[in-house]
Amino acid sequence: MNRILSFIAASFLVLGIAGPARALDIERVVSPGGIEAWLVEEHQVPVVVMKAAWIGGAAYDPRDRQGLANMVSGLLDEGAGDMDSQTYQKTLDDNAVRLGFDAGRDTFSTTLKTLDDRRDEAFRLFALAVSKPRFDEQAVERIRAQILTGLSQKKEDPNWLAGRAWFESAFGDHPYARPSNGTPESVQAITREDLNGFAKRVLARDNLKIAVVGPITPEELGPLLDKAFGDLPEKADLPSLPDMTIATRKKPIIVEKPFPQSVVLFGTPGIKREDPDFIPAYVMNYVLGGGSFSSRLVEEVRVKHGLVYSIGTSLYPLDHSGFFFGQFGTKNKTVGVALKIVREQLERMAKSGVTAEELKDAKTYLTGSYPLGFDSNGSIASRLLGIQLENLGIDYVEKRNGLVEAVTREDVQRAAKRILGSGKWLVAVVGQPDLSEDVPAEGDLKPDGEAPRHGDTGGLD
Repeated sequence: MNRILSFIAASFLVLGIAGPARALDIERVVSPGGIEAWLVEEHQVPVVVMKAAWIGGAAYDPRDRQGLANMVSGLLDEGAGDMDSQTYQKTLDDNAVRLGFDAGRDTFSTTLKTLDDRRDEAFRLFALAVSKPRFDEQAVERIRAQILTGLSQKKEDPNWLAGRAWFESAFGDHPYARPSNGTPESVQAITREDLNGFAKRVLARDNLKIAVVGPITPEELGPLLDKAFGDLPEKADLPSLPDMTIATRKKPIIVEKPFPQSVVLFGTPGIKREDPDFIPAYVMNYVLGGGSFSSRLVEEVRVKHGLVYSIGTSLYPLDHSGFFFGQFGTKNKTVGVALKIVREQLERMAKSGVTAEELKDAKTYLTGSYPLGFDSNGSIASRLLGIQLENLGIDYVEKRNGLVEAVTREDVQRAAKRILGSGKWLVAVVGQPDLSEDVPAEGDLKPDGEAPRHGDTGGLD
């Protein structure tokens, strides 16, 4: 029934870090109305944290209403029920309640934080926000103006421009290619009817995951779950999204900007979270570029050659795709040589995997650092929500370090070959890069004529 996370408390003691004085239990709670949540009952801090997420993020926005989920996320706490924006916000403040919403590509999420003695009022206010949002004209136009200002500012942000170029080329016609924050045209087109339609289609009960941490018992939580979510529709109304593998290309995408240095994004097709090779790939990524100063890319590109200040990589699993992703910035004249070194390190990993010492060091770090993500009620709730969304099981926290420890060199090499072995990748550069070096990419990244140019488009959060 309960999954005892005793290793968390033990690890805090071993590492000498202030943390929970006792083991944490995760309990599955089902309300009288049938709403399920995972609960960690923790009485040391008088703060209740609830994190919840609905499947139905920005990727589900209609094509001509890009940015709709993002706009709703900025408006749900701008008036609800019989309270306008000013009254609602003042009521939150008077009760020391913190409420926020966020739109990712796959999910629409929320965080509620409240003092234990104000939790009844906090859950009442939350219920009004998700089941009776007002979307008053004054609030809508104020949030719309903020979004449009942000989009305008991002057009000169090299990181944003590189992300836009990379995602559009990687995903083509798939909804993942669309800007999560929308475009000026799509944001201007969003109406109050669109906002209400999103709330009715997405904020339902069958696409919902909930995690709660704090001084609250299962018996106390059940009725509060019904209060918070009981008035939502039983079923969401979402379009189906296809799975896809990202596109690659031989030549880099270049966004010409008169910057003194270039921002470079690179990536390859990857794997989704449920893939059996994900944990070996996670270990591989730590050694290659995810381990900060201990990674190969930092050693080769920064320490040995002094070409970058920072460089890093990550696995990026989405519900309908997965990819391996990296980023660095360098002087325009050294873009080519930096890409060449990166390419050589990807090929080395695909061919030879990791050494025994690298594997041992990676396991030590990845298992030792994991408990540090459970150092507050908020961080515990975030971890539990993520585990639910990834369908990893309520016992995942106690199994996770064992899964990492079980990874072998052969496992890492198999995963590396799958992700990096094809020699195909996608590169986007913002700046005025010199690619005159001999930079291999699917045979040769060195431009033989005009490299493809990419216009300024969209928005990437």
